[in-house]
Amino acid sequence: MKYPPEPFRIKTIEAITRTTDWERLAIIQDAGFNVFNIPAEKIYIDLLTDSGTSAMSDNQWAGMMLGDESYAGSKNYFHFEKMIHKIFGFKYVIPTHQGRVAENLLFSTILKDKPGLVIPNNNHFDTTRANVEYNGGIATDLVVDIAKDTQVLDNFKGNIDLKKLTALIEEVGAERIPIGMLTITNNSGGGQPVSMENIRGTSELLHKHGIPFFIDACRFAENAYFIKTREPGYRDKSIMDIANEMFSYADGCTMSAKKDGLVNMGGFFATNNEELAQQITNRLILIEGFPTYGGLAGRDLEAIARGLEEVLHEDYLAYRISQVEELGDRLIDAGVPILRPAGGHAIYLDAKGFLPHIPQSQFPGIALTVALYTHAGIRAVEIGSLMFAHKDPITGEVQYPDLELVRLAIPRRVYTNSQMQYVAENIIEIYETRTAIRGYDIEYEAAVLRHFTARLKPRS
Repeated sequence: MKYPPEPFRIKTIEAITRTTDWERLAIIQDAGFNVFNIPAEKIYIDLLTDSGTSAMSDNQWAGMMLGDESYAGSKNYFHFEKMIHKIFGFKYVIPTHQGRVAENLLFSTILKDKPGLVIPNNNHFDTTRANVEYNGGIATDLVVDIAKDTQVLDNFKGNIDLKKLTALIEEVGAERIPIGMLTITNNSGGGQPVSMENIRGTSELLHKHGIPFFIDACRFAENAYFIKTREPGYRDKSIMDIANEMFSYADGCTMSAKKDGLVNMGGFFATNNEELAQQITNRLILIEGFPTYGGLAGRDLEAIARGLEEVLHEDYLAYRISQVEELGDRLIDAGVPILRPAGGHAIYLDAKGFLPHIPQSQFPGIALTVALYTHAGIRAVEIGSLMFAHKDPITGEVQYPDLELVRLAIPRRVYTNSQMQYVAENIIEIYETRTAIRGYDIEYEAAVLRHFTARLKPRS
């Protein structure tokens, strides 16, 4: 069987309702043509994000009933800590209420009063980049060039380019690079995995220059599964063993547990650096809470601990990756341009190829997200010019991203394959009438992370 079936049974359901074409048109107009502003109850299939949208298991819900809500020293924290030690191997574990807080704690600490420091990555995602830049750093993307071609097929299009990383170190000096990072899988680059060879090579290069190496671990299990199935020498290794090796090359990590932790809220920062851990703990107490709860209830810590164990199950990962792949295959067979190969957690529509008549200055990704909602009640997210375009600080010219994408992020254990078929059929229908879709202009934008709250209007 090419696409393995769900390795679980559905025990609880949530009703979803359909809206009419006219209702959706009024809703999107009221939302300023920004799908972030639409009430969730007005969405039929919600593929906005895979963050915090997982369906938790009976085992996780049972664990939540064992929540120890002691202010300090909750027993759930020690289970949480034990599981992170087991998988990630880092000595110091600091819980946070979500991943971007871990990022903020890290960058506000290492970049404080040191403007102009450089943070290299394969690709920074939006919150990572924002936390770097808000704290005075320069977020630099060094992904391999083939990642910028949506149609090139390669097993590891998420890799960082080690030649580019070497050149950056030589150009700015190791003293201006407080840490180097890798995002696994590479969300901004289409959910593409990073090879073990590349993780190892990045570690060796950074450590050669005395630069600590950190991993954005949000989708570590999906990345480990790709290594197992695509990289020579790993076919017979367990997902746990692969994860252990990945993190053995790093000095620490940040993680939103809302992805591969299979929970609705939570995250953590982990490191082997005692001094850095103490600095971040002191900051955590100021803004999040005591170090053994870090902004989370004990019940949430228990759910994360159990989710981190469940996500390593190979039958789950085989189903998870294949569900995304099957959606991608349906679209490819119909000629719809997507970023290939399929990512681990999402299908990324190539908005440039889908709507070649709309220039990046008119936000083709936004045009496509609006069309998806108005046509079928499907919510996706633009990962393109609204999210990443910016003015060059020297020339003042707008710099557009290489890729103009619309991400269809698949929540874990939530939607059936027949619902994914509905998504595919409606995208194909939109593609057949794509020339009627118009571009958009911005009416309002915030200075930081503008895509969350922007309001737009269609061009006449």
